[in-house]
Formats: sequence, structure tokens, C-alpha cells
Amino acid sequence: MDKYYHSVRLLNERCIGCVSCARHCPTEAIRVRGGKARITESRCIDCGECIRYCPNHAKTAVTDSLDDLQNYRYNVALAAPSLYAQFDKNIPVEKILTGLRTLGFDQVAEVARGAEIATAALREYLAKPGIKRPVISSACPASVRLLLVKYPELIEYLSPVDAPVEIAARIAREEASRESGLPSDSIGVWFITPCPAKMTAVLEPIGVAKSALTGTISMISIYGELLKSISGLESAMETTLASAEGVGWAIAGGEAGGLGDAKILVAHGIRNVSNIMEQLALGKLNDVDFIECLSCAGGCIGGPLTAVNRFVAENSIKQRLKRMRSEETVESRQPVEAAQVGLALREGRSIEPRPVLKLDDDIVVAMQKIELIDDTLKRLPGLDCGSCGSPTCRALAEDIVQGTASETDCVFRLREMVRDLAQEMVNLSEKLPPSLTTEIGMKDPIEPSRLRKNRMERG
Repeated sequence: MDKYYHSVRLLNERCIGCVSCARHCPTEAIRVRGGKARITESRCIDCGECIRYCPNHAKTAVTDSLDDLQNYRYNVALAAPSLYAQFDKNIPVEKILTGLRTLGFDQVAEVARGAEIATAALREYLAKPGIKRPVISSACPASVRLLLVKYPELIEYLSPVDAPVEIAARIAREEASRESGLPSDSIGVWFITPCPAKMTAVLEPIGVAKSALTGTISMISIYGELLKSISGLESAMETTLASAEGVGWAIAGGEAGGLGDAKILVAHGIRNVSNIMEQLALGKLNDVDFIECLSCAGGCIGGPLTAVNRFVAENSIKQRLKRMRSEETVESRQPVEAAQVGLALREGRSIEPRPVLKLDDDIVVAMQKIELIDDTLKRLPGLDCGSCGSPTCRALAEDIVQGTASETDCVFRLREMVRDLAQEMVNLSEKLPPSLTTEIGMKDPIEPSRLRKNRMERG
């Protein structure tokens, strides 16, 4: 693929070239050149880390808006479990869903219901003998893209279970079409998203030809209106709600929590996810059945497009889950149908890696460039300070070989080169042509100090 869609964008006029984003990008997708950040499309995974760390708010996420609802005759809002964490634990889920209705949606549905189905599908898949273990969660699109960019050898470990939002969107679209009598393409299904990677996953889905979603609307963009709407509600609609098992997916460990006795490892925070994938690539996690990977610290409640501090959100959702579990009964839980589990499992789907460092079409030239990168790296200080505009010394070496940077971009190499040049000039000043020596062929030239003294006497 030569072209990519990205939700994360650079606001060039705000960028001051501080290299903070370049240093925090987990895939080294950002360079600073000419005093401005530049995003390499093939490397970007839309995790939103640059949005978090940019001190000048020069990074933003492009998502849809409530105005886009006008393009469809019937609209459904999909509420993520992390949306509930944005509100006080005493505000019922029914009220939050009703509040969404007042913003212009014809119907609302819970992504937590899709999470319940995904959990059941995961349990069924993990029970199969002979599968590649550990299975890596495919629910977080940023983590999946990280794997495709940095660890393509791990593709075979990816879970074949659809993400909860895709499962919920598919069900919501079918129900909306049945209830409204409208064709599927007249229905807009919108995910209220905590992160930009979900928007990218809609327009560039992985493992499927087309997403069941129409688009995404960021939580932070509608939070104020939704909070105002909820505050003005006197009553809420009656609806069958998802269980605590599904709502628990909002926080780290929520997905793994419903997998029973399986050996689980939970990694959250994009750097931690990358480290775990590296360990797996080295063959050090063979005793694990399932790895839950979440690019945001704390899980989806820590997404860059959420409105509430993640620690506050985590406390809120945990208190909510505690009450839900105490009130739940076997009869109150909506059963997961075998047909739904079957649709959620997509074994045999084809997922392609995303090459990010194509040195040359000619394999011989590419190998030569790899050697040149290694040689160049030996001359660099290895400090990974980022002052050159590249995130690491290795990245700078790659850029130099690719012709997009030079060794003088490194302040330490520049200082060494200036010092060496100064020394060479001193050495040259000590040498004289034969015409200024005492005798042609004489081995010992006239000392420069004597020449300076004679000039002063003559002067």
C-alpha cells in the first residue's frame, strides 16, 4: 500500500520543532526537519502518543462530528464502555445512553455487548488444540498496527476474533435496518471513540474488506453537550444492558478477565506493549496462552480523546463495575448465541505486514545500505538525544543513508568535525613551502616562530 489514511495530523503553524513528539513516538514515525515535525505515513500507527506529549498542541486527531449525521436517514450511536467512565459512578448507564439520543441519534447500542460476544469467541478459540500460542489480542487497533509495523513475524499469533466495536456495529446495523425498514447504506453507525486509531480502523480496516462502522466521533468533542444533556434528563429509557464482563473491557485486564483459567499476560501503554512483543519475538513467552495488548495506559479509559483524567475514570468505572456485579444474576444476563460467536471468529483471514524501511528495490543495494547504516551508526554517539531531529542515533543513521539527513545534523559529530578541522588548520599552518626554507632540500624548515620574529623586526 502506497497511501495511508491517518487520523493523527500535524498543525504545522503550531509546531515549534521541539522534538518531544519524535522522542515519544513508538514507531519512530516522526522527524523534525527545518524546524517542523514531519510524520512518516508508513510508520504512523495513530496511537496518539504525539498528541499527549506535544507541549504546543500541534498534533490533533481528525474524527467525524455530529454534523455528519445529516448524511444518513437513520443514525446509531455506539457507546464504548470507557464512555461510562467519563461520568460519576452514580449516573446510570441508561441515562448516558438516553443523553446520546438527545444529541441527534435515532438509536443507541453498547459496545460492551460486542465485548461479551468477543469474550465468548476467545474462550472457544483458546480451547482449540494446536493453535499458535500465545494468542495476541486484536481488539486494540493501535497495538495491531504496532505489530504490523515493528513485529510482522508475530502476525500468526494475532487473535482471529473481531474487535468488540466491529461486532457491536454489525449487530446494530442489522437491527436498525430491520426496525427502520431502511437499506443498510442509509444507516449511519457511529462509534464514540476514546482514541484516533479507531477512526483509522474504520477507513483502513485490518483483516476485513470493509468496516461495519460508518465513522467515529471523539468523546472529548461531545462530552460537554452530553454532560449538559444528561444533567437535564428527568428520566431515562428502559433497555437491556450489557453485563459487567463487557463493561470491564474499558480498563486493562478487562478482556482477559473473562477467560477463566487461561494463562494471561496484560500489557498496557504502547511502550510496554512494544516491549512484550519484542520478548515474544525472542521466544520468551511460550508458557502464556493469551496476551492482552492495550496501547493506552490503563486501557481505553486512558485514550488521548477522553475527557477525564484516567485515574479518576478508573476509579469511577471500578466502582460502577463493583455495583453491577453485586446486582447481576444469571437470569439478568443476555445469553451469547452460538451464531454470534461464529460470526465473530474469522479464522484464516489474511493480514499483511506494513513495510516501513524499504532501502532499495535491488536486494544487493539494500544489503549494502544496511552495512553503510551500521558503519554510520558507529560514528554517532549513541545518546539518542533527539537533537538532530531524528528520534534515535540508529534512525539518524538510516536517514543519512537514505539521503534525508547528514552527519552534521548531530551536534556531537558536528563538534568533533569542527575540532578535527581546527586541528588540521593548525597543522597546515605549521608547514611551509620549499621557498621559505633555509636551503632547498633541507629537511628542517624554518620554524614559524622565527619567521614571525623576523617579520616583527622588519616591521
